Amino acid sequence: MAHGQPGIACASLPEQRKAAIDPLKALTYLALAAVLGAPAVAMADPVPQRILNIGYYEFAPAIYTDAHSTARGELAELTRRVARQAGYGVRFRPLPSARLYAALENGSIDLWPGARGKPELAAHTLEGRHTLSQINLNLYHRTGTPAPRIPQDLAGRSLILIGGYSYWPNVNALLDDPQLNLRLLRTSNHLSAVEMLRRNRGDFLLDYQIPVEQARQRLQMDALPYQRLAQVPIHFIVSRHARDAEAVVTALDEAYEALRTAGEDLSLPSD
Repeated sequence: MAHGQPGIACASLPEQRKAAIDPLKALTYLALAAVLGAPAVAMADPVPQRILNIGYYEFAPAIYTDAHSTARGELAELTRRVARQAGYGVRFRPLPSARLYAALENGSIDLWPGARGKPELAAHTLEGRHTLSQINLNLYHRTGTPAPRIPQDLAGRSLILIGGYSYWPNVNALLDDPQLNLRLLRTSNHLSAVEMLRRNRGDFLLDYQIPVEQARQRLQMDALPYQRLAQVPIHFIVSRHARDAEAVVTALDEAYEALRTAGEDLSLPSD
């Protein structure tokens, strides 16, 4: 072997070690970069949660405003649960029925847990698939008075109504029939309406069964006789003018189904 050749071999050894070490360093640097980069991802601003504006009118005990201006009642709680399951937050807003319908028509309210099939809302809303509850619209009369034949026995009589409520075409036709010459007496809440009927300040009361039952119990009255005029299914009603309206109603339907499949109790009081 010629002089100097071992030197060449010895000189190449560090190069070989360097070649072997460099890939390890590269992997180490990559691992460090991944670890150091992780907090940057974690610290990124989260996507803000979509908040649904929920409109409702006072319908105790199903949904109502408590002393702290918070929406309460089993229908309000169900709406919160389903919206949360669908990934939405909620903001409740109590409104008289006329203003609520106007808000659905202009999109300032996204959702109303209310009556399906309102003709005046048909062009402006999408209805969820699921029936959340059923409520009855009844014509009440005092105990001991005969059940009226409708419509003829209403002619010239007085009828107590809740101010701000709207009804279906067949009921509105009855109220507006000039031949019946009904005297319409409006009051602000169900308790005063039942009290008016009890005190003979009106011949009949047109009202929904669930709130009347609550009012009757508070007044410690016996059951009131009635005739059912309509049965109303309650659904999620989404404004067509809300952002991503079709996606919202689909998400709510799927969330309701997911909760039901998981065995959640979604039942609400029904008449």
